[in-house]
Amino acid sequence: MIAVKGIFMEKIMCFASMGVAGLLLLLFILDIPLGIPFGGASVVVNVFGILVSAAVLYLAYDAYKDLR
Repeated sequence: MIAVKGIFMEKIMCFASMGVAGLLLLLFILDIPLGIPFGGASVVVNVFGILVSAAVLYLAYDAYKDLR
């Protein structure tokens, strides 16, 4: 079996990073009003989580644009 590598693997890694960052961004945003996923963590933790998730989402999207 041939290992998956090259441009195809790089695109999969970009999509996976965007998916995980988007999911975490959604969870941190939902935690502020509902307090469900993280038990209503402090607002500071949620804000930093939102900023970091948004940064990773942007970086993954920028890396995907470079692959096209």
